[in-house]
Amino acid sequence: MEYAERTRVLLRRWHEDGDRAAREEVAELLLPLARSLARRYAGKGEPLDDLEQVASLGLIKAIDRFDLDRPVRFATYAVPTIVGELKRHFRDRGWMLRVPRDVQELSARVTRCREALTRERGRSPTVGEVAAAVGESDERILDALRAADAYRMMSLDEPLGGADGGVLDALGGEDHEFVRAEERAMLHVGLETLAPREREILRLRYYEGMTQREIARAIGVSQMHVSRLIRRSVDTMRETIAPVARAA
Repeated sequence: MEYAERTRVLLRRWHEDGDRAAREEVAELLLPLARSLARRYAGKGEPLDDLEQVASLGLIKAIDRFDLDRPVRFATYAVPTIVGELKRHFRDRGWMLRVPRDVQELSARVTRCREALTRERGRSPTVGEVAAAVGESDERILDALRAADAYRMMSLDEPLGGADGGVLDALGGEDHEFVRAEERAMLHVGLETLAPREREILRLRYYEGMTQREIARAIGVSQMHVSRLIRRSVDTMRETIAPVARAA
């Protein structure tokens, strides 16, 4: 049974039968994907272990919310859910005080509204003008403005973790080894979506350097069939990996 089909069978067992072992198996299958996404956000002030925990939580949410009637691969659905959880983590960590979520969201709306009104009128709008535009009371707008003062935006010159330098000083050159490791992780996720025979054909073609004719002889099929299998396998991997790359 191929990877995507196996995942869907397990998801059905969880959603329809409440099989927790099936839920855990799906999480284990997709954990490399979650960790790969977490690494995309490393180096932004949060420990990698914490980010991997957040990504794992996003994966569990994706497992629990996935609609089996949707004609989409679970991995394709899971990526934006995991990325959304990571972004929410950074957004929430950006508040020095514990501000209610609805006030955080109103603060963002107020900020966008003030910017739009300033461009439109050539001056800063009054609280009353913002309240009318947003559809909230003056008191709620003032709450949102006070909440914005609690928001921590790290300056590029702000000392980082007690070090002498700031964020800019902590940024080094591109780590090519890390990039290659990340690419290998994504390829692993893509390969896991393929049936064993398709994985073996790709291994023979791209790792062993065998020609399609040699592969056809080795596995006992026509060269044309090998060509079709390679194209289909590459398309399947691309469908799985592309959301990971877009989530950067």
